[in-house]
Amino acid sequence: MKTATILFLVFISYGFAYSQAVAPSIRLEKNGNTARLMIDQQPFLILGGELGNSSASSVAYMKPYWQRLREMNLNTVIMPVYWELIEPEENRYNFSLVDSLLDEAVRHDLKVVLLWFGTWKNSMSCYTPAWMKTNPRRFPRTADSAGRSQEIFSVFGKETLAADMKAFATLMRHIKVWDVSGRTVILVQVENEIGMLPTARERSRIADALYKEKIPEPLAGYLKKNKDRIVPELRKRWDANGGKVDGTWEEVFGKGIETEEIFQAWYYARYAGEVAAAGKKEYALPMYVNAALPRPGVLPGRYPSAGPLPHLSDIWQAAAPAIDVLSPDFYNPDTRYWCDLYVRNGNPLFIPEMQFDRSAAIKVFLAIGHYKAFGFSPFSIESPSDASLSLASSYALLSQLSPLITGQKWLAMDGFFLDHKNRSDTVRMGNYIIVVSHYNILPWAAGRRDSVWSATGGMIIQTGEDEFYVAGTGFAATFSNTDQGKVANILRSEEVAIAGGREVMGRRMNGDQDHQGRHIRFATDEWGIQKVTLYNSPKEIER
Repeated sequence: MKTATILFLVFISYGFAYSQAVAPSIRLEKNGNTARLMIDQQPFLILGGELGNSSASSVAYMKPYWQRLREMNLNTVIMPVYWELIEPEENRYNFSLVDSLLDEAVRHDLKVVLLWFGTWKNSMSCYTPAWMKTNPRRFPRTADSAGRSQEIFSVFGKETLAADMKAFATLMRHIKVWDVSGRTVILVQVENEIGMLPTARERSRIADALYKEKIPEPLAGYLKKNKDRIVPELRKRWDANGGKVDGTWEEVFGKGIETEEIFQAWYYARYAGEVAAAGKKEYALPMYVNAALPRPGVLPGRYPSAGPLPHLSDIWQAAAPAIDVLSPDFYNPDTRYWCDLYVRNGNPLFIPEMQFDRSAAIKVFLAIGHYKAFGFSPFSIESPSDASLSLASSYALLSQLSPLITGQKWLAMDGFFLDHKNRSDTVRMGNYIIVVSHYNILPWAAGRRDSVWSATGGMIIQTGEDEFYVAGTGFAATFSNTDQGKVANILRSEEVAIAGGREVMGRRMNGDQDHQGRHIRFATDEWGIQKVTLYNSPKEIER
């Protein structure tokens, strides 16, 4: 019996050492405002789907959906971990649910991004354990302006932070041991849509006292060091008050709820950063935070304020260096506007949550092609949706193009989104100007006179001086040369499928399918990839 026990302990010790030794490096390779997720020194493009908030709380509930996720061509599932379920009693952990779901992900060849539903989820503290919720003296809550208690834990609760750090670190330690290969869990979200409600900042004795103090020295140092790259929204308030770095919050940023939001953002970011740092000490996976985007014209406090929003990105980056990425959650149509704001200050784009409709299957081309996002994920991916087939189609194309995209074996790459409002877009690549237009502009298009045009779009990748991969659905692309003395012509266009690094050519599209050399096109119900080769001829013929 003793011999068996010794062998068991040796095995466990060896297994732990093995996990330490062979777990591959998973990291973000940043380059300016873009990044590649690297696994075993190989780039990986996240074609993901996020589960509904409660779906991962039941193994039985999830069982019918795993195969469906694969059929939608996902390579990654984004899955919550609930604090109240892994630590139902203080210091007593149960990871059986997490392990069972991870086992299913492995069985279906899916990578996993974990969402830590810790102190906050959509601003509220609804997934914290009961032993915390029922002890407000030890784990203080916030209050509204009338002093009424909210189901939101205070960011200034020292024991709250300590408990969250311990639970998250324990989770990350468990994941490192469980994921011996180091190839399943690839990214972790810390908290979920942190944001202050229904006021711009906390109102309490400690919050009021800190608000009257000087801004923290690390923030002052960040402002001095980065004054030339601070986002315009924050720079405007700072400059309007003299560009000081020595003063109270209001002396540095001025009076008003905007400064109250900046103050709250500092302490939210510091809290999330300490939780992330505690987890990284156990297992240093890349980590991100996500934000609920406000509606236009809504003031702080009326939306979940002080989260990792683009106008507060400097505050978050200064306070939380352990956080690698600030990410937007999309439930509004203005995708370009918000993406433009998020790809600043060295912040790469990762979209972990987007409303699951047909437009998401098109916006993924815009996110990856134009903004060089390293991942994309519609929300509640397991829910029945008419968009499932569209997403499966776009992910199928992106899976084929992924080696080109992530390997950066291209001269230029861009993506575009088209609808009734945005009927065309213009892309410049090398010596060519490419105009992409919604399929319904074509005179024979069945939907030309429809009042609503379905979302269409795609991406173009230039791999040679005159060579392009054109992919997507529902558009036409025409080519012209930047040299006005030359005419760009289509030498050939071929359907192509890519598998295992090999290209399989389909039809040669040099007839009706490219309108006798006038354009490259895909109908609104057609998804595909065409490999296009151009040639140039003189604009004027000598006589």
